[in-house]
Amino acid sequence: MHGLSCKCKWGLTLTLFLSVICVFIFCEYLIYYSAILRCSWPKLNRDSGKGLPPLRALFLSDTHLLGAIKGHWFDKLRREWQMERAFQTALGVLQPEVVFILGDIFDEGKWSSPKDWEDDVRRFKQIFRHPRDMELIAIIGNHDIGFHQEMSWYKLERFERVFNVTSARIVTYKGVNFVLVNSMAMHGDRCPICEHVENELYSLSQALNCSVLRNRSSSMRTYCQEDMQKFPRSSPIILQHYPLYRPNDAECTGQDAASPEERHQVFHERYDVLSQEASQRLLWWFQPRLILSGHTHSACKVVHDNKHPEISVPSFSWRNRNNPSFILGTFSPTDFQLAKCFLPEESSVVAIYCSTAMVVSLLLMAHLHLTKTSMLLATNLMGKHKGF
Repeated sequence: MHGLSCKCKWGLTLTLFLSVICVFIFCEYLIYYSAILRCSWPKLNRDSGKGLPPLRALFLSDTHLLGAIKGHWFDKLRREWQMERAFQTALGVLQPEVVFILGDIFDEGKWSSPKDWEDDVRRFKQIFRHPRDMELIAIIGNHDIGFHQEMSWYKLERFERVFNVTSARIVTYKGVNFVLVNSMAMHGDRCPICEHVENELYSLSQALNCSVLRNRSSSMRTYCQEDMQKFPRSSPIILQHYPLYRPNDAECTGQDAASPEERHQVFHERYDVLSQEASQRLLWWFQPRLILSGHTHSACKVVHDNKHPEISVPSFSWRNRNNPSFILGTFSPTDFQLAKCFLPEESSVVAIYCSTAMVVSLLLMAHLHLTKTSMLLATNLMGKHKGF
């Protein structure tokens, strides 16, 4: 009987151990596949007409890798593991050609020391590692170099050097033009960095407009110079961290929009969104067919001047949202389609772990109770046997 009891005990222990291991593997690995396998690239409504296959681009935002000052080690471990598994699973399943991160890559870039900065960059490269044939482009955010009043040439150049970007740049893939904008430099007060960035953006807008409108208007032939940089004749897509000006998120809808109590909070210009003047300048200069932004950590779609759609991309981190997501975009020089892909909810993972812990505890308690009852019964029987 004792041997049978030991076998039952070890059998139960092994069963519980294997069950816990299976739950761990599901919550830390397989759950990301179950979410991302439901996502797919959107299809274009019409062909680009130029014989080019469409571009597949993935957009995410506000990763906020925690730093040495405010980041707790367990918080870092949990959030960074979640982002690493989500990103690596998305790359394996969806295989984008280019990935754009729309700012606030780091949480403490605005005040991190050189040593802490190097550690943050090292962790970023580990989490967001990618194949050589895939491009990853990071947009500058306020947590990366500071808000306007905290911004400096040192922090700006440090970021640009690591990520090989500039505050004003146009990158082109398969005939699709993306305008990269440093939102913090659009303050409009003629600070040295602001003046430099706005001058660069204006020059890029001239070159882009000349490329798009060249040979279409006689007036453009005198306006455009032959030595201007040439771009494909395609209306651009603006990528930046701050959204263009909107008073609040009252018109935003969807499961990853701001909460009802937050939607009517008034946005502060140059802090939550760009100023009205800066927003109009960008729209006037570039006439974009789409704007993608981050910063608010919530989703939103607005249309500026009834013709310029803007999509705010939610945070990619569990630290900022229970239901992170990213955007899949299929682009041609004349068309685009977007689709949203949701990651697993943190609350669901916590619920699975809590439920597992409760079930294991109840089974152990039941087993201990049965074992104790069996031992008492055996003792009573042995006592009666000796009495005879």
